[in-house]
Amino acid sequence: MDPIVKVSEPHYCNSLTSYSRRKTIPVRVGDVLIGGDNPIVVQSMTTVDTMDTNGSVEQCIRMIESGCQLVRITAPSMKEAENLRNIKAELRKRGYNTPLVADIHFTPNAAELAARIVEKVRINPGNYADKKKFEVIEYTDESYQDELARIQERFLPLVKICKENGTAMRIGTNHGSLSDRIMSRYGDTPLGMVESALEFLRICESENFHDIVISMKSSNTQVMVQAYRLLVQKLDEGGFKPYPLHLGVTEAGEAEDGRIKSAVGIGTLLEDGLGDTVRVSLTEDPEFEAPVAKALIDRYTDRAGHQDIEPISDYSINPFEYTKRHTAEVYNFGDHNVPRVITDISRVEKVTEKEMKAVGHFYLPELDKWKMNDIGCDFVYSGSNPIPFMLPNGMKEIQNYEIWKQAPDQVNKFPLFSLAEANDSVIRHSELNFLEILDTQMDEAISFVEEKKNWVLILKTNNKHGMPAMRASMIKLLQSKNEIPVVMKVSYPDQTTDMTMLYTATDVGGLLIDGLGDGIMMSLENEGEHTREEILDQVKLHNSVSFGVLQAARTRMSKTEYISCPSCGRTLFDLQETTAMIRKRTDHLKGVKIGIMGCIVNGPGEMADADYGYVGSGKGKITLYKGKEVVKRSVPSKNAVDELIEIIREDGMWNEPESI
Repeated sequence: MDPIVKVSEPHYCNSLTSYSRRKTIPVRVGDVLIGGDNPIVVQSMTTVDTMDTNGSVEQCIRMIESGCQLVRITAPSMKEAENLRNIKAELRKRGYNTPLVADIHFTPNAAELAARIVEKVRINPGNYADKKKFEVIEYTDESYQDELARIQERFLPLVKICKENGTAMRIGTNHGSLSDRIMSRYGDTPLGMVESALEFLRICESENFHDIVISMKSSNTQVMVQAYRLLVQKLDEGGFKPYPLHLGVTEAGEAEDGRIKSAVGIGTLLEDGLGDTVRVSLTEDPEFEAPVAKALIDRYTDRAGHQDIEPISDYSINPFEYTKRHTAEVYNFGDHNVPRVITDISRVEKVTEKEMKAVGHFYLPELDKWKMNDIGCDFVYSGSNPIPFMLPNGMKEIQNYEIWKQAPDQVNKFPLFSLAEANDSVIRHSELNFLEILDTQMDEAISFVEEKKNWVLILKTNNKHGMPAMRASMIKLLQSKNEIPVVMKVSYPDQTTDMTMLYTATDVGGLLIDGLGDGIMMSLENEGEHTREEILDQVKLHNSVSFGVLQAARTRMSKTEYISCPSCGRTLFDLQETTAMIRKRTDHLKGVKIGIMGCIVNGPGEMADADYGYVGSGKGKITLYKGKEVVKRSVPSKNAVDELIEIIREDGMWNEPESI
């Protein structure tokens, strides 16, 4: 197995500091061009049974009118593949020429038929002419090559059909469905994902077929980002053509969690110019996916004109595996501590105990006690509006230095300094002081904090290319060998709720993915005029999004995580309704990961590292998993949630929900 080694300069993007798209070969899919100098393409997938021609057509039209430029439809067998002909004909009859993509798993015959009908086929190298039985098999070099020869024999007919018919192909690797052969040689790793795709790509290139798009999807954002980066580097090292990339996070979930998780993975790659087509996978109706993907993509239409960022001379981060930057422990920041959440309430004057529920802390007046939920912030920033009551033990207050130095309590409150104030200050906190700086002030900050032990940096930027600007600033800190903890501060004034989620997840999540950052702070400082209620709504959103980003980046697990696939024509139950029902019963299980999969295709493999799984296995039948092990088969769907909870209970992971 090829080792992954640290690199001084990454080769997965054009530049770490100056935005530009990775240049790829263009791939034609009907009237749509992916890659080259063409705009990033939005796509989504139908959820209606493929045999329901009218239902599929109507849903395709809703998706197209919401901004979808490519429509993917599942074709699990020959009959669905054949019905793609009827769906396509009816769409064309109604004046819709959007290209169609056939989604193929397990059935080469269906792929070969579909490739003669639609403009593109997607195959999964983990289960196309390959097998997945969760068996550990010892392969010799000879037996491994025999397997590759078998795959080539089964795959070549599809390649030739695509080439003859002008049909494009996506080689779509999924982290959760790597074949036993790949798992046995490379393990459950980004390298295994890349090699899985390259084996099929070599067969395509041997036939001089290049109308190919590649994807490296995972529900684990760290693995997903690392795999795409490694793919680009391996394509370059192996002398392959620069094929376009399709970006996506599998089974991202629904609502806020789904949007944040998608943006952490997809946005991190878009920041470095990677990605030519995007699909956001939400457990919602598919017409809601395209606007989210478009909001992510639109951020880069004029990104190239950003303020210059000082080039990075020595890149000291391994982009292919997660390693957290080592920091000293200051109070409860850094070292072994989880990243902290600082929630900004500085725009709320004379805040009351009742209003602290916006930051996850609930005051119970009858008992004169506080209760904190799983997303209760660690620190609250009051700025120049000090809080007039005693806070719960689980939360501390940060004040502007000018307020703090006159405060009656300078022990349980902590000061926030500008660089000028820090240099001029006479009085400081003995345990914890915050120094807020711009990325362009990092050299001054490093000089100031040298030899100082009780400071935490709060880093922000005014650069439009925000994440790379803060990353470059953090690299300076790494190069200086200074171990001061750093909180990432971002501000998105007067944005929509979706954009606030997506931008934060991209800018802060992209840093967390590379092990940078000891906390997050979403600022109100640039907000316009709002009512008190509107500001409190923003505070609540910021607090929730902050915890969501930390969880999506796999750096702080504070709530139940749901790995739920979007519905498709293979789904054997109402996925949205079931996900909502399971969430209602289990969302108090902090840190537990539950996979909810519509069918066996998105079954045990696609659940990735879920602790428990709920998978459709037949009409009205559910299979329940602990990890990747089947615990109960053919459970009637009406009893399945109760049975799932019983498995969690027997495993010692259940606790009763508390009422607030």
